[in-house]
Amino acid sequence: MSRIAILVPGKIHERVLERLKDRFEIIAVAREEKLALDGETAGRIRGVAVSGAFPGTWMDQLPGVEVIASFGVGYDGMDVKRAAEKGIVVTNTPDVLNDEVADTALGLLLNTIRELPRAEAWLRAGNWKPGTAYPLSRFSLKGRHVGLYGLGRIGLEIAKRLEPFKVKISYHTRSRHADAPYDYYPTLKGLAEAVDTLIAIVPKTPQTHKTIDADILAALGPNGILVNVGRGWTVDEEALSAALASGALGAAGLDVFYEEPTVPATLMEPANAVLLPHVASASVPTRNAMADLVADNLIAWFEKGAALTPVPETPQKVWRRDGSSWRA
Repeated sequence: MSRIAILVPGKIHERVLERLKDRFEIIAVAREEKLALDGETAGRIRGVAVSGAFPGTWMDQLPGVEVIASFGVGYDGMDVKRAAEKGIVVTNTPDVLNDEVADTALGLLLNTIRELPRAEAWLRAGNWKPGTAYPLSRFSLKGRHVGLYGLGRIGLEIAKRLEPFKVKISYHTRSRHADAPYDYYPTLKGLAEAVDTLIAIVPKTPQTHKTIDADILAALGPNGILVNVGRGWTVDEEALSAALASGALGAAGLDVFYEEPTVPATLMEPANAVLLPHVASASVPTRNAMADLVADNLIAWFEKGAALTPVPETPQKVWRRDGSSWRA
């Protein structure tokens, strides 16, 4: 009996392939504008494991696909509207990376405020000698008012980690969280005016495009700190570069950028910027857990008829394939 065919376009975590290869037929192809699949092969594919974008044009090539398992919590590269129209379930990997990203956010915040990477570089360069000391850091976390732009699963974990630091915590989201014990601001501008530290952890949507602009940075002010562990899409990098260079903003810690892996030279130059290569979830244990969830979503779908972590925009029903027809 032939095994169910799973498409893997481009690279994906090796653990996904290890988990799937004994249960499914793996069909690996390069990421191209049009997938290099003949009609017979494309017709046999019922599931997809993917890291990165998956456009609607690819879905149109796969008449029998039932489920697309995406490696990552964000799925802005998925054409979920087209998937919903075609009755395809899309899954992501939420929760398993919440702690890692929240931990990184706190580490990046401390590094940015206390200049720890610069202090280490100063020491390694042989500058610490009798009678010398690294200059006092300009900022301290003590007494700060931290604003969270986004209070989803990861935002809440960041807030919980901030509480022991005895800082004031506020937040802005599209709507108030009834159970959140923090001050709510209905606008991002209002939040930026109230706080001196802003941590961005919002997804890539049309509504979040370059929302952290010159006005928001000016509201944070010369003692203000910006940390972004969400999406580079959220920040106007030209405005941020100008604010850092002029001193209109105190400092910034960035794990994400607008056109990764390209980092503008104007962000590389300022000493008051701490830059990371999008490593918030990049630990072996967390990436293994993400890979396992990708595999588990596909296994659960084809063994039980229900995915573990479907995204809300695509069908939530249990679908089973019977010959060439679909039935709920």
